Amino acid sequence: MDPRPILLVTQYDGGRFAGWQRQPVARTVQGEMEAVLGRLCTVHIPAVGAGRTDAGVHAHGQGVGVRVPAHWTPERLRRAMNSLLPDDIWVAEATRMTPDFHPRRSAIERRYGYLVGTDESARSPFRRRTEWAVPRPLDPAALHAEAACLLGEHTFRAFAVAHTAPVDDHHRCLIHHAAWIPRDGGWTFEIAANRFLHHMVRFLVGTMIDVAQGRRPRGTIARLLVASTNAETAPPAPPHGLSLRQVIYPASCYAADA
Repeated sequence: MDPRPILLVTQYDGGRFAGWQRQPVARTVQGEMEAVLGRLCTVHIPAVGAGRTDAGVHAHGQGVGVRVPAHWTPERLRRAMNSLLPDDIWVAEATRMTPDFHPRRSAIERRYGYLVGTDESARSPFRRRTEWAVPRPLDPAALHAEAACLLGEHTFRAFAVAHTAPVDDHHRCLIHHAAWIPRDGGWTFEIAANRFLHHMVRFLVGTMIDVAQGRRPRGTIARLLVASTNAETAPPAPPHGLSLRQVIYPASCYAADA
């Protein structure tokens, strides 16, 4: 076996998956990728993701680490996998990494995007798979003000599913970027951080949309950032509007011959 792992930058439409993580019966992205790797390598090859996307969540740039026999070059592996993977998964890039690379622990930033549609055609079958159609008008000033409160390091206990993190987890995340970007037909919420908690982005989006529609007062995000539970947080936004856009690794993780 080659001691140096390969990073597979992977895209998938999450609509027909029960999430990233392998499950005994349900269809998952990890399960499909490992089935293909097993066919190609004739042994079980673990596919380790940078993060566990939920059922219905998409990815434009999930980081997946694999270790395969030495005769598999990154590009040869990428092409072989794409010839066998189902049509809702595609490996966009393959790069050889250093021996100590780990797709989750080595990541220094993860970037997500959430699409909100505000025009009538957001209910179109061509958009409703990847956008949350919100019928009531949104206050742009409220969206921008609530997002601005997220920058920096905070405790996100109010924006995580209770009891899904280890009991000693501090629930702190460092937010590098958080902004609502207007676009034709709606908005895109962009957020980048060193780590994310379970359902965190969806809780944030659901709460900010409530504020922008007048159902919650301005300053709700700032108030909940110091809350000890998620009891007052809005329900999470639907999963189909969310996509893992990119996982960033330091340059030192990439092999010299990559």
